This record gives sequence, C-alpha cells and structure tokens, in this order.
Amino acid sequence: MMPLTMARSGEPNEIKRIGGREDTKRFLENLGFVTGGLVTVINQINGNLIVNVKDTRVAISKEMANKIMI
Repeated sequence: MMPLTMARSGEPNEIKRIGGREDTKRFLENLGFVTGGLVTVINQINGNLIVNVKDTRVAISKEMANKIMI
C-alpha cells in the first residue's frame, strides 16, 4: 500500500483505504473516493493532484492525497 501521491499518471489504481479524521473521510467519500473504487492520477502540480474518480475530474491537495492509500 502507498499513498495516492506516489501513483504514476495515467495508471488506474484501486483505493485500498482512506485515512484521516471522520470529517475528512466523509469529504473524500462525497467526492467519490471509496474503498474498492478506481482512481487515476491525471496531473500533478506542486504536489497537488488532478485525478479521475467515478468519471469525474477532481483536484485535491497533497495532504488529502496522502490520506488515500492505493
């Protein structure tokens, strides 16, 4: 398992676990980051990520991406 920030661009990855406080987990789940779901990193700018999750592009901070384990 590794944080989403370590993923290679364009490669689909399965979400294994989402860490952080309850409100953080809920926030990420509302964006579509759920355990067992697929996430693909599109681009990385200054550590922040643009990812594709559930056919939607989402921008998340490096801190949030570090809580998503793939």
